[in-house]
Amino acid sequence: MKKIEEVLSEEKRRIAEMTPPPDFEARMRSALDAKPTRKSKRKNPYIMMSAVGVLCFMLISYNYNAFAFYGKKIFGYEEIITGTMKDLNEKGMGQIIERKTTLIDGTELIIDGIMTDANQLVMYYTLSNPQGIADSLDYVFISDKITGFLTNAHGGGSMELLNDEGTEIKGTMYFDPVSPFAKKLTLHFWQGQEYQEGSITFPYDPNKAMQTQIKQSIKETVKVDKGTVTFKTITATPTSTVIEGKMDVDNFDRIRFGFEGVKLIANGNTIDNVGYGVRSAFNGSKFDLRFDGLPEELHSLELVVNEFVGYQKLEEQILVAENTQHDLDGNDLWIKKVAATERGIEITIETDENLLLDGVSIQNGDKVTPIKTTIGQRLNKKTDRITSERTMVFETKSMPEYLLIKGIHYVKEYNQKIEIPVD
Repeated sequence: MKKIEEVLSEEKRRIAEMTPPPDFEARMRSALDAKPTRKSKRKNPYIMMSAVGVLCFMLISYNYNAFAFYGKKIFGYEEIITGTMKDLNEKGMGQIIERKTTLIDGTELIIDGIMTDANQLVMYYTLSNPQGIADSLDYVFISDKITGFLTNAHGGGSMELLNDEGTEIKGTMYFDPVSPFAKKLTLHFWQGQEYQEGSITFPYDPNKAMQTQIKQSIKETVKVDKGTVTFKTITATPTSTVIEGKMDVDNFDRIRFGFEGVKLIANGNTIDNVGYGVRSAFNGSKFDLRFDGLPEELHSLELVVNEFVGYQKLEEQILVAENTQHDLDGNDLWIKKVAATERGIEITIETDENLLLDGVSIQNGDKVTPIKTTIGQRLNKKTDRITSERTMVFETKSMPEYLLIKGIHYVKEYNQKIEIPVD
């Protein structure tokens, strides 16, 4: 009892220190931005959460009850789940729930089953309506969070598949982990065009949560051009692998690359990257990287920072002329158009998608005019790359001779490896 009381006390303290979740409007906006596509799958949208700049999966700091169990296979999801989740379902690692409720438009919501571990809760659900699912699925059902004893688990994405008849959706939802002391859980959701709140409560057996495979410290720091990235811990469970850390990188958000260049290698093979989340902290930012589950027989494990945001000081002086190409330390810059408008001098350029010019100005004789703003950005899909085309506006009437560039933010190769012991 003393041990349980200590754990309960620690959990209450952890919850008391949690940052309050985003308000209703922010969460609704992020949910509405991720509209499901009919007859197609939606991948786990950490991208959706990046619209508000935050994703915070709270990891429980202790293991679930370490009892072996034999669960049941959750049927009807063969076309949705793949890889690790498919293997776990084939092994019967899920909990059958089969609780249902009727939404305000007559659609039946069924929670078919769940899988849980220390990294996340995965819910399997069905939406069914013989009259057809509404044209705008956002009006039918939007998941919000799961609550229970010592539990306030917010959603982190979903995958959905609509049948050919348009009458049934099979889907999976991903939530923060739930407390191992909860005996029942409540799914909260929004429904209808007025977004009325609804809920459904179902039983939960924490003894059937899957055990953590690895939970250990990494404590390795990689130096990048504008700061440092520290990988602190790794938690590997059957459903996923989460690496947490902190960083202090001045130009992290200057390009939209994030942690795409950070790879997890197990037994010499790359583990699928599910997504990442970043949140502000007192002395920098905290992050969590999410990968697929690890192999059952694990012989080697390493974290590789192949690429990350970098910065190169240039002090370039480029002759301004339309339809010209220039090299910026191995990165291409095309000057597409130069024009005088009501806003001033406008120069339309094209670069690789993840390249941002720094300290830009134009020069005419002795007169130097810094950039005022950038407008009309669009992405162009090329055969071998994606480029970014945008127009720079300078508040002057004088046509420039030179384009001045002090530096660039870009994707840089670092190729730093961190060995993670598996013994």
